[in-house]
Amino acid sequence: MAASTEHVEAASPATDPPETDKQEDGDGDGGEPPGPVIRDTPQDIRLEAIANTVALHPSRDVLVCGDVDGDVYAYAYSCTEGENRELWSSGHHMKSCRQVRFSADGLKLFSVSRDKAVHVLDAERGQLVTRIRGAHEAPIYSLLLVDENILATGDDAGTVKVWDMRKGTAIMDLKQHDDYISGIAVDQSKRILLTSSGDGTMGVFNIKRRRFELLSECQSGDLTSVALMKRGRKVVCGSSEGTIYIFNWNGFGATSDRFAIKAESVECILPVTDSIMCTASMDGCIRAVNLLPNRVIGCIGQHVGEPIEELAKSWDTRFLASSAHDQLIKFWDISSLPNTTVNEYRKRKKKDGRMKSLTKKAHGDNDFFSGLVEETEKKEEEEEEEEEEDDSDSGSD
Repeated sequence: MAASTEHVEAASPATDPPETDKQEDGDGDGGEPPGPVIRDTPQDIRLEAIANTVALHPSRDVLVCGDVDGDVYAYAYSCTEGENRELWSSGHHMKSCRQVRFSADGLKLFSVSRDKAVHVLDAERGQLVTRIRGAHEAPIYSLLLVDENILATGDDAGTVKVWDMRKGTAIMDLKQHDDYISGIAVDQSKRILLTSSGDGTMGVFNIKRRRFELLSECQSGDLTSVALMKRGRKVVCGSSEGTIYIFNWNGFGATSDRFAIKAESVECILPVTDSIMCTASMDGCIRAVNLLPNRVIGCIGQHVGEPIEELAKSWDTRFLASSAHDQLIKFWDISSLPNTTVNEYRKRKKKDGRMKSLTKKAHGDNDFFSGLVEETEKKEEEEEEEEEEDDSDSGSD
């Protein structure tokens, strides 16, 4: 998260045009007023400062974000134009808020910050319930809720802590990495904790036994994120070099595969299905990527020219939300993504080099040529497809 800590003045609400206009005209003679405008996705939410993190409620159309000033905001979002609204804001953190996460029931909100504190808020009202001051000796970078009582945090110096929130104390405190903990993931059994680090390694920790297991071999760039795919049989790590590193479960020492997606970086990885993930990059592009066979499926959307900090999906997997340095929370329709199939062979590359558009806003909200692009893509898909050399080292599961 390379966001600047400079405060940015508030801007006017987003005025991007609706994708779908179902407004009914009145009869012009004093008839009924026009109906509401229903959009394909909620309108952008414009913030007062850059948001490092965004999280969506597990069962409601509500999101929270934490910004570089240490403030946390909650919003209700809606596809009805003009219906997005701020619910509450919290200024309890003294420095930049690094990550926010809802509890599984959506009643609590957890946040960590550069001020080294862990906060627990009432998600409904934004009131501070619990504060752990000086939770780490270094600024906290990452956060994961293991279950309703267990919390994992990682800091800028490479220390990982696991907390029992019933006692408010750390039950595991280990420093095995030499650089910041960029991401944390846990297996389905809540036993093995995986960490990605700026030192280029992935760490493996046993929560049940409260001990360190091993570090992977060192990669050439920072590992920026970590996630489980293929029903927990594969672990993927994003990197600052734009490469996705793939590990087999129980084969954590060395990668089984790697896949360069031709992005400036892979700052965030968000699994959508067992095989499909969305990645966010410093180039401002959100890509849909299939794992085994390794393919970039296409472009979900963009914060044009602005680094993206984090991605989150809605409770019904209909929307993807993204936060970036343009001070916007944007929404993307990913409802069709789970039904996408990827063939073993590669399609012919497009002549203009553009990725396939997977949403109406993929190449910008006001793209005059969007209709032409979609028509061209349809024609290209109907043409003969030819096999190309795979970018990955192997394509087997």
